[in-house]
Amino acid sequence: MSQTSIVEHDIRPYFDLEAFMQMSHETRLGGATLERLVGFWEEWLSALKVREITAGKISWLAVWLPQEVEDAVDETWGRSASDGFLVNNLAQFMCMCAIQELLPQVEDGGCAPSPRPTQSLREAMNELGVPYKSEDSSLLSLRYAVVTHYPFKGGCEICHMQSHCPKGQGQAESAGILLPGYERDAEGQEGL
Repeated sequence: MSQTSIVEHDIRPYFDLEAFMQMSHETRLGGATLERLVGFWEEWLSALKVREITAGKISWLAVWLPQEVEDAVDETWGRSASDGFLVNNLAQFMCMCAIQELLPQVEDGGCAPSPRPTQSLREAMNELGVPYKSEDSSLLSLRYAVVTHYPFKGGCEICHMQSHCPKGQGQAESAGILLPGYERDAEGQEGL
């Protein structure tokens, strides 16, 4: 993996309450609930990892929260389904906020398209402690982990998981855009 480089980005997104409530389909949050959410947000900021991985001419952005966050979410679910739902959304929201700081274009599409996991990407993610679930899987081993193209290349139309995603299959609203030079050729390979 000598041709692969990994660069850390120190991203500390702020907690946008309005965007979080919109994502969670909430119209009201009580004071105690909001205090718990803000507490989790502040605690998890120090655990948030953001890495740029480059192999040759290809770069990806990886964002994740560690297993301890998954454990905290599961513990919350065990106490209260409604609180668990909100805390789960909070972890997802934090990852997407971090991505949007570096790739603001993903907000328009509402998603960070997943790249085809190359061998270099698999090796880099293993090195970072966030391996793919198996050699033939495109799913990461952590629940709150995202890998996407860096810089932005397009939306659903370039996503490796498109065939398994309701949004990518046109079953939900999709606002993807494709940058010139990143169109797929006849064999389905990306340009550039």
